[in-house]
Amino acid sequence: MRVLIVGIGGFVGQYLKDEFVGQGYEVLGTDIEVDLAKKLDVPVYKADILDENEITELIRKTSPNIIVNLAAISSVGQSWRNPKQAVLVNVIGSLNIIEAARKLENVPKILLVGSSEEYQSTDQLIDETMPLESNSPYGITKVSQEMFAKIYRERYDMQIYNVRSFNHTGIGQSVDFVLPSFCKQVADIEKSGKAGKIKVGNLAAKRDFSDVRDVVRAYRLIVESNHYGKVFNVGSGLAYELNELLKYIISLSNQDITVEVDPERFRPVDTPIVCCNNKYIQEQLGWQPQYSIFETLKEMFEYYVNG
Repeated sequence: MRVLIVGIGGFVGQYLKDEFVGQGYEVLGTDIEVDLAKKLDVPVYKADILDENEITELIRKTSPNIIVNLAAISSVGQSWRNPKQAVLVNVIGSLNIIEAARKLENVPKILLVGSSEEYQSTDQLIDETMPLESNSPYGITKVSQEMFAKIYRERYDMQIYNVRSFNHTGIGQSVDFVLPSFCKQVADIEKSGKAGKIKVGNLAAKRDFSDVRDVVRAYRLIVESNHYGKVFNVGSGLAYELNELLKYIISLSNQDITVEVDPERFRPVDTPIVCCNNKYIQEQLGWQPQYSIFETLKEMFEYYVNG
């Protein structure tokens, strides 16, 4: 079975590659910047998902059995700064992949990655039946992606899988995201050998964070299944206040650390709490998290200290 990972050079791509390779799949990748993907030890082809001809030719040439699209504007903050680009990459880019796959003689399965940002704000555990009412450009693009997937399933009988992933992190994630930012700032102070100050945003928000290795295992289980008409939440089922996670990271350092709230790091709209109800994926596929977020944070902190 041949898997094509679109956006393999990004944070999740390396982990998803390892997951599929570990299960005996042949893995190929594509990315807009091939240099980022050279370290992955699998064939990687340069392609821009916004270039319809380029991505169509690549998918025709590689003829995969499974396509996983990880290429996205995945930062909520970035989507606020440039909503048009988020729509182009997340919606039009996904449509180009779907259309290219549809034209193959043997139409591959496709996994499209959505987000908890699609749901309306609520203080309850979020299951797959909750209303979709995003309050960010990023979330709106993911809702649109799902709607297109639905009509392609119905019109062309394509096996397109949708997941709504909650926050996930791990070594290699950009410091534009909150937990890598915390870990790197604290690690830099630790390495300096003296007291220091870190800048943070809204620490009152409560979020459900998973280890990226748990998330990619869920992706593989989902696309291996026949549940392409369903949507799966992927999350730990536990929400922690960012302040609690920051205190834990600071506890890993031997230095005195001052925390400064930076208004520039606040989102225009921020949901107070986001927590996944993951019962459905547990019941249907037997998936359960294997990593604690505190284990993951310790690994990330040590990575920056030793880097």
